[in-house]
Amino acid sequence: MKLRHTLPLLAAALLATAGAFAQDAYPSKPITIVVPYPPGGSNDVFARSIAREMGELLKQPVIVDNRPGASGTTGTLGVVRAPADGYTLVAVSSSMTTNAAIQPKMPFDPVKNLAPVAMFADGPFIVAVNNEFPAKTPKDLIAAIRAKPGAYNYASSGTGSVNQFGTELLKAQAGNLFITHIPYRGMGPAVTDLISGQTQVLMASGPSLLPMVRAGRVRAIGITSLKPSAIAPELIPFSTAVPNYEFALWWGMLAPAGTPAPVIEKLNAAINQILAKPAIREQFLREGAEARPMTAAQFGAVVAGDVERWKKLAKQQNIVAE
Repeated sequence: MKLRHTLPLLAAALLATAGAFAQDAYPSKPITIVVPYPPGGSNDVFARSIAREMGELLKQPVIVDNRPGASGTTGTLGVVRAPADGYTLVAVSSSMTTNAAIQPKMPFDPVKNLAPVAMFADGPFIVAVNNEFPAKTPKDLIAAIRAKPGAYNYASSGTGSVNQFGTELLKAQAGNLFITHIPYRGMGPAVTDLISGQTQVLMASGPSLLPMVRAGRVRAIGITSLKPSAIAPELIPFSTAVPNYEFALWWGMLAPAGTPAPVIEKLNAAINQILAKPAIREQFLREGAEARPMTAAQFGAVVAGDVERWKKLAKQQNIVAE
């Protein structure tokens, strides 16, 4: 009888010891952070900044591996299929959740097949117009579109892109404004046509638009944060024209589903320690984002909430994959 009661307690103690050992022993070899996009973009910049600091904290090399393709799906799928041991991770942005919202045959589920590790940062979008457009504030823009339904176009970096979702969310919350979507293959041509006047409005990240704004080639009229943002404190929030409107892009790290909790906790603690460094916070701000430390569970709630939110918006606004 005593043995029957003792065995479960012994098993629990062994599991606890094994978990503690896994946390203490990890990492014992190099870690790879997959960036599912080409070098030079925001995902790549943030991942490399985190990787350098992680290597010092965890006493192991941290390698950034760019694996672009299929709007981030190729590299991310490779991580989904990797061993769940904490040595292969992926740095993603919220574009993963907009892709999931419109891709009925996406080869992985971002909630079920990936484990949240940590958020890096988030940042609002800048809303800019070409210099001939008759709007200088968020209220001006809403009024101009309402005055001439269908007369204007907005650009995006592609169908299903985060900037399309941000603009469609604005349209929906403002009472379904009538402005036509013109998708481009990337942000470069979208900005070029905004400058030339082929399109009138573009919502994009600070690094994509602020250089053109400061050069006087386009005019920024607002920002998509709920309140004034440190990214561009001079810009008026669009919530002043459309109550409660808020849109932000986030960046973070995920691991294959099933990665041991002690490993996730160790990675999360290391990343949050990195995000507290003033130099990192300043660098992120220059990239149009604010460092956003949180627990793995909190980040997981953000990912899951976004997938559901964007699925509803895609259905409401008829956003479909090309």
